Amino acid sequence: MAASSSAASSECEAGDALCEIRVYEQEVIIVPVIFFMMFLITLLFIMLLRFCPEKVERLQPASSRVSRTRRNLQGIDAPLGLNALEGEPIALDTTTYMTFNPATPARLDHANNVAFTDGMFGATASAFAKPRELPRQRLPENFNGVAPLPASYSLKSDSPISLYRARMENRNVVLRVLKDSASNQESQSFLGFAAFLSQLGPHPFLPELLGVISLRAPLITVIEEMENRDLLGFLWRCRQDNVGPDGMCQMTEKKIFNMASHVASALDFLHGKDLHHCNLKARNVLVSRICTAKLWGLDDLYVRTSGSGNYSEDPGRKKWQAPELLAKRPSTPKSDIWSFGLLLYEMVTLGEVPFAEIPVKELLQHHQRVKPIRKPNNCSNSLYSIIKSCCHWKEQDRPSLAEVRRKLQSGEKSASDSSVLRVPEPINIQQYLKEAGYGESNSYTVF
Repeated sequence: MAASSSAASSECEAGDALCEIRVYEQEVIIVPVIFFMMFLITLLFIMLLRFCPEKVERLQPASSRVSRTRRNLQGIDAPLGLNALEGEPIALDTTTYMTFNPATPARLDHANNVAFTDGMFGATASAFAKPRELPRQRLPENFNGVAPLPASYSLKSDSPISLYRARMENRNVVLRVLKDSASNQESQSFLGFAAFLSQLGPHPFLPELLGVISLRAPLITVIEEMENRDLLGFLWRCRQDNVGPDGMCQMTEKKIFNMASHVASALDFLHGKDLHHCNLKARNVLVSRICTAKLWGLDDLYVRTSGSGNYSEDPGRKKWQAPELLAKRPSTPKSDIWSFGLLLYEMVTLGEVPFAEIPVKELLQHHQRVKPIRKPNNCSNSLYSIIKSCCHWKEQDRPSLAEVRRKLQSGEKSASDSSVLRVPEPINIQQYLKEAGYGESNSYTVF
């Protein structure tokens, strides 16, 4: 600094009245510039983490990506009997674990995801709006209190999906987790079903899709938990005497009309999109803590409508199928009306199999004789009239869904809410499976 000052002062003449001296120090200019550039780079990286996490992922070394994936997979594929997730959160990397917002139709265009192609739904394609890319949103950094779901949710031993209960943002959720051992085709189907649910859009009587972790393994679909689980198990619990002080497991005729109206509303929503459920029964209806009924069993609907070629007929649905489906004819909205009548039968009998005394192989011949389904005990004439009208042999003789909904609303006004339905004997599971036509490979699961 002294050398610079002396050199500068030497440029002034002895007789100058005014002498301007400019001294430039490189350190004074360069250091702030370096700090400013570091600030800009850091800001850019933060913005990438916030809005483009997949690009950041590609910039990272492959070794670090693999190691973190393995760390997050620990516990997901734990052997049977070892609950590695009990009391532990699933650590989610918020820079790579993302979700799409189910309130808007989705097109999953990521390289590892399934994209809905035009025409995939065939005749039902017109029911869906043209999908567009969704804004991505983060799921929470972890799910708290993760634990396997109880035995009534058990899956087949060879299923690629594990089911867990968890807490997310102060609410109960169900995690459908794709195992690390799943094949590429199973991964495509898992993501395709998630996109199908997203395209359906929200409905108050369909289980709410809260998000999908689709960019990194393990792939997870997050769905609201229905605390009373499936309607069939709920009805079986209503047979017990010790149903609890809250009375939630007490079925009355008024509650039947109310819950059936919920299912009919969801069914009307599907029919409005030119979709036929074709697997409507108590096992495919979920019940919330306050006894709101929500229609499920949509994975089968996805497989049938996606044209994936993986559809296989479930022997355990024939007792609920309309005659035209048993005869291998195409489904119509009236096919769901038939099944809806049998759903009412299940509800009023607290979970009995319809046509229990008829073997599956003789069902079509039995229906051809046009014998009405028997009237259950403790079933009012108004409720039985709806059941009987829904189960007409000829499709044109069955009421429309709008008519059924009007009858349900009318019946609810006059139905008793004080007389609790009771069945003295508990369900014999083996006998139920036999009467329902399930094979030994039956898997009792709803998610």
